Amino acid sequence: MDWRVSAADEKIREAIRKGEFDNLPGKGQPLPPDDLEGVPEGLRIGFKLLKNAGMIPEEMQLRKDMVTLEDLLAACRDETERAKLRGELSAKKLRYQSLMSDRGWHVSDAFTAYERQIQEKLMREGENTE
Repeated sequence: MDWRVSAADEKIREAIRKGEFDNLPGKGQPLPPDDLEGVPEGLRIGFKLLKNAGMIPEEMQLRKDMVTLEDLLAACRDETERAKLRGELSAKKLRYQSLMSDRGWHVSDAFTAYERQIQEKLMREGENTE
């Protein structure tokens, strides 16, 4: 592996000597904020892989499913179908609450204060992955 690292280093040094990095866009500007700044170091690579693969966390998927089911319930006129949708929605809500409880979010003052904004952000990000 050392020969690859030294080969890459040599290519970078050569590009610097040729001035290939002199006029890059954003030169001298701060780097954009890291989306995974609050994620522990050991989990970042896994989260990045999942994000790049188009996967979303289970709680985000559950929130998306709940919104969809609520929309379907609002439009549904068949009572049998409404009962089925209500059952599915209840199951999703229970799973979501269980996940949040397991993570200790239900007792967090910060989560209580910002729960609505967090859920809105999760829904916006979920829309971008489709």
